[in-house]
Amino acid sequence: MHWTIAAPFINQQNLVNEHWLTRNVPGDRHQFHIVPRSKPLGNWHNQKSSVTGFRSWLIYWQHGMEAMKASEGGVITLFPQLPAVIGMQQRLTGKRIPVVAWLFNVGTCSSGIRQTIAQYSLKDIDRFIVHTRREIEIYHHWLGIPRERFEFVPYHQSEIPITYEENTTDPFIAALGSAHRDFSTFFQAVEKLNLPTVVASSKHALEGLTIPPNVKTPFGIERADCLRLAQEARISIVPLLPKPQVTAAGQITIVEAMLMGRAIIATRCHGAEDYIQHGETGLLVEPKSVDDLVQAIEMLWNDPALRNRLGQAAKRYAEEHFSCDAAGAALGRILDKVADTAGMK
Repeated sequence: MHWTIAAPFINQQNLVNEHWLTRNVPGDRHQFHIVPRSKPLGNWHNQKSSVTGFRSWLIYWQHGMEAMKASEGGVITLFPQLPAVIGMQQRLTGKRIPVVAWLFNVGTCSSGIRQTIAQYSLKDIDRFIVHTRREIEIYHHWLGIPRERFEFVPYHQSEIPITYEENTTDPFIAALGSAHRDFSTFFQAVEKLNLPTVVASSKHALEGLTIPPNVKTPFGIERADCLRLAQEARISIVPLLPKPQVTAAGQITIVEAMLMGRAIIATRCHGAEDYIQHGETGLLVEPKSVDDLVQAIEMLWNDPALRNRLGQAAKRYAEEHFSCDAAGAALGRILDKVADTAGMK
């Protein structure tokens, strides 16, 4: 079956080198054509608002129309805006083609008119691919769409070269990322332990917090710098703040740390438990528990054998479950089911 792919991060400038998962789907049943976005997607870290603006929606609308026009079978979208505009276009025009919405992460589920529009536009999307199991129940209730049309596939990441070793001369803890991070609990824990710590996050995520003297907070660093910090750190920590309205958070940081073979601690919320098996590939701590986090940090900091065991197990598990090949195989299975339902070859 022929599929057009609409991904906001693929544009004319990077189209030649960006293949997404098209080369990782096994077999030859499905063919793919990427429809590039007309303008490069801005860095979401620099956005002043978490809400998609009117001009951005116009670009998404155009991108969706081009993907539908180019399709000889179905459409695969990435991010939630594109299935929404394509679903709306299908309902307005009466044209019906299979749509698979990959990386469907809404962030927070709005109520009122936004919920009504989401329910209307997404009603006929064939499959929603989410990256935490809890999202299935959340979106099922929010959109009124049967659970069977949602599928959990772990977030995938391409291989990350290991170019740095753990800094054993000046060991430190690293915490990377910004979204829904519980830095208040984290700072209390590392201050109590008085361990050297580096937090690579945004100013917004740290706003209003008192930063302990043993914590460094470099702002504006590049991705390469973040990867170096993660590889050189003795422990990687993803402290998450539980919020009922938040659908998922922390998965990218967790997956990358595991692929790099790092000993990791994460808060047991927002789907972290879908990625980390406690005591096997990392440690999970209870939300907002300073004592639990302190105990986990002390355990890993003082036990190199445990750090190595967890880190190596995390790397093996991530390579098997979070790789592009694993995601490509899952995508192939999903496309087979959608094609069979649609009665297409």
